[in-house]
Amino acid sequence: MQAQTASDTALQDTPTCVEVTVNGQRVPPLPECLTRKLQPAPKPPANPRAADAPLAAEAITQRPSNQLGLFNRAATGHRMGNQFGISAFPQRPPDIGVQPRPIPVSPATR
Repeated sequence: MQAQTASDTALQDTPTCVEVTVNGQRVPPLPECLTRKLQPAPKPPANPRAADAPLAAEAITQRPSNQLGLFNRAATGHRMGNQFGISAFPQRPPDIGVQPRPIPVSPATR
């Protein structure tokens, strides 16, 4: 009988916790046994595909840099215009120096 079930193999792999009483005194179990007893039982995933799903933090790291508020060469080049790589100040249209027209004052309102 060489065939063993998976549960038999699992039982053989995990040492059992034995509590012993000698002459009326209880011998404490090994610390490894107590640690194993205190650990929560592993829960199987409700959805088998959920274990393979990426974490929310991983989804954030895969977003484009302009959505995260980080440097984006194309967006910075568009904002800076022809001054990109030349100046620290963005491109502005040239000042044409047009003076506003004076408001005519009618003689009757004086």
